[in-house]
Amino acid sequence: MRTGKANAKAAPAARAPSRPRVWLDQHLHSLAFSLGRAARKPWATLLTVAVMGLALALPLGLSIVMDNLHHFTGSVQQSREIGVFLKMDVDARAAAELARSLGARADVAAVEVRTPEQALDEFRDGSGLGEAIDALGQNPLPTLLVVAPRGDDDAGLARALAALPQADLVQHDAVWRRRLDAWLGFGQRAVQVLSVLLGLGALLVVGNTVRLDIQSRREEIGVLQLLGASDGFIRRPFLYLGVWYGLGAGLLALGLIAAAGLALREPLAALSASYGSQFALKGLDALHSGMVLVGTILLGWLGAWAVTGHFLRQTRPTET
Repeated sequence: MRTGKANAKAAPAARAPSRPRVWLDQHLHSLAFSLGRAARKPWATLLTVAVMGLALALPLGLSIVMDNLHHFTGSVQQSREIGVFLKMDVDARAAAELARSLGARADVAAVEVRTPEQALDEFRDGSGLGEAIDALGQNPLPTLLVVAPRGDDDAGLARALAALPQADLVQHDAVWRRRLDAWLGFGQRAVQVLSVLLGLGALLVVGNTVRLDIQSRREEIGVLQLLGASDGFIRRPFLYLGVWYGLGAGLLALGLIAAAGLALREPLAALSASYGSQFALKGLDALHSGMVLVGTILLGWLGAWAVTGHFLRQTRPTET
């Protein structure tokens, strides 16, 4: 008897798990349960993820295209250069002095002098009219200054160059640049509107899928409510189901964007090379890809949260 009492005293008393441990176990169980429930319906899950992924990939791809267009227009320096054709009586020494004085301006990044001989050689090589040009006997081309602006006030610099006494003609595509900037601004706004609309569409897809899951488990939810289960306990598996849908849709959207980038890389490189540019298509880095995944997860969670809150209020038993 003493030995039994001693063993009873020596046995450690069973302690109830702490509240954080219970909370963690419940969330892990809900996470695994929701994943298993999605895996038991593979076709429905794949259809939901595919619809969400396509709806999210379209505005994401358009946004990347607009960012690359901004990068392309900023990287092509020739679109900003201002050509100053000097008068015929300005010799090479005066043109060089003028180039040095213009290069000292705060709104000028660089100045390149192209002599009439250089311009004639470029025209001969590009036009294929070498014999006709040689028949002229003299060079009709003036000295050209190629001015690269610094800053955004290209139009102001062009007006200042046109006022120079040595300048005969100033060539600057300011109107073209303003129109291009306007089109790019319109494209960005259109991408924003499309992103909101398709994001709402993805939200509705998640909500409708979770609603069907709730309808199939209506009796089970009613029993849990009668047993005193809280709305948070009942809602938790559906929220994690929305999280899985959002994660799958985000991964699919990133995969589609990566595949589209690989398909467009070579023809874009050939096109940029024809303009003398080394432009390369820029995709999403690791940070922005992670932000996309976080956004899609939040989108799936929000859709599930909105629908479960509505249907839990409808299925809550009425007190008599």
